[in-house]
Amino acid sequence: MQGQRSCKLIKKSFITFQYLCLLAFLPVMKKIHLLILSALSGILFAIGWPVNGFPAFLFVALVPMLIIEQHIAENHKNFSKFSVFFYTYPGFFIWNLLTSWWIWNSTPVATLAWLFNAMFMSIVFNVYHIVRKNVYGKYQGYFVLPFLWITFEFVHINWKLTWAWLNLGHGFATYIKWIQWYEYSGILGGTLWVLVINILFFKVLKPGSKLKRNFIIHGGLAFGLILIPILISYLIYFGYEEKQNPIRVIVTQPDLDPYSEQYTLPPLEVINRNLSLAEELMDDKVRFIVAPESAIQEDIWEGNLEWSPSLTKLNAYAEEHPKLNIVIGASTYRRILEGEKVPSSARYHKKMNFYYDRYNTAFLIDTSGRFQRHHKSKLTPGVEYMPSWGPLSFLENLAIDLGGTVGSLGIDRDQYPFITTDSIYIAPLICYESVYGEFTGQFIKKGADVIFVITNDGWWGNTPGHKQHLYFSPLRAVETRRSIARSANTGISCFVDQRGEIHQATNYWEPDVIKQDINLNSKITFYSQMGDYIGRISAFLSVIFILLTIVFGIRKKKNLI
Repeated sequence: MQGQRSCKLIKKSFITFQYLCLLAFLPVMKKIHLLILSALSGILFAIGWPVNGFPAFLFVALVPMLIIEQHIAENHKNFSKFSVFFYTYPGFFIWNLLTSWWIWNSTPVATLAWLFNAMFMSIVFNVYHIVRKNVYGKYQGYFVLPFLWITFEFVHINWKLTWAWLNLGHGFATYIKWIQWYEYSGILGGTLWVLVINILFFKVLKPGSKLKRNFIIHGGLAFGLILIPILISYLIYFGYEEKQNPIRVIVTQPDLDPYSEQYTLPPLEVINRNLSLAEELMDDKVRFIVAPESAIQEDIWEGNLEWSPSLTKLNAYAEEHPKLNIVIGASTYRRILEGEKVPSSARYHKKMNFYYDRYNTAFLIDTSGRFQRHHKSKLTPGVEYMPSWGPLSFLENLAIDLGGTVGSLGIDRDQYPFITTDSIYIAPLICYESVYGEFTGQFIKKGADVIFVITNDGWWGNTPGHKQHLYFSPLRAVETRRSIARSANTGISCFVDQRGEIHQATNYWEPDVIKQDINLNSKITFYSQMGDYIGRISAFLSVIFILLTIVFGIRKKKNLI
């Protein structure tokens, strides 16, 4: 069945290529043809994207955009400096719309992500056009694109309005056997892979080129660069063996509707649901219970944690099972102390006359009497973070209300793993944090032996959104070679081994509980140690290319005077 599906997809890809060739070699390419090519690119990205796509389409998805840019470069007198932006924008918008339409389910305001993400992508392509044309001319300099695009993705990973969901390297999330080498490169290595192969296929189809000669040289190289990394990945996959160092983990999935139940039920009832599920599989070898994001819904002040009935209840349950540790999500507040710098995310308590911050928090609860905390630090734009600086400060009041958390949240500046009484180090990732490889690697470099992901994916309903979010966890497992336990309020909850394979995936929107022995690992991968080094190198080179463009532009103007 899988083979038949792959054959059909390959057949469709050849038909697509024939259509591309037809457009590329038209004697006179009209502007409508450019728009058709742009739309075709967006469709190719969509049918190559997880969770239902076949990622081989990603290797040709940018070819129509490259044909557009080449045509504009050759006919620059008929176009403006920003024509590449306007002709590529429709395709990037189609890609964003078809792969993340489910954002609409949470709030229509979130759909701004389609508009702005497509805009950023088109800006990158327009900058690539200007750099290539000014520095290298009409027919050279294609290698500049990977550096500029990776720089865009790197910046998009690290700035506050981050939306890294559609970074190209994420496109292989459901074909984990193809990308075992991510332990050396991270997802930006996948982005580089996609971009280089697209450029090679573009050279095969480039208007005015010798098709047969280019097919042999550039086409052969492209197919080789596709197959060799996949072959290496399969060798890594089947050669990798986990060191046996097991801990037993229970994951709960209480299945509370975030729109009507989770934030309206009495907090202790929510806690009891999670503990009742865990009790079904409890035994004396269980070391951890992992419960979802925001499972504790009280006004918990971090200076007075002992006042929380939910924390008291969980602590009492842990004392009944002396080896047990509980990782669970909560919403918390922290008073800004006198003399402390007031962050932009802080709110003012009018009655009590002080500033305070709100956090999306993960707790580790055990019998030590301490409550270890991690504050979510990769905030979801439009939900947990809105710009609050200068003329954009009014946007703070437009932040989307999900679960009573309105406006920007506070974050931790540094990431530290939880540490159990017997020195097991845990990387606690809250929801959106599981999208970020280098961020996860910060926990690994500080000793994390295992990853726990707690999330609430019920906002989007039964759409590709929660499935796409699930498949970020296998990517993090491969990059770090860490086992993962994932607890999602409405699903999908699961375990992920160190090769990125998913185990015991639960059904969406059904209460459930699962238990498994997963292995700890203390070895640090090359990527965990180095982080997004491909992004840093690309950013450095991109700055040089842009400076060269400015210099060449100034020289051309002087020559014209």
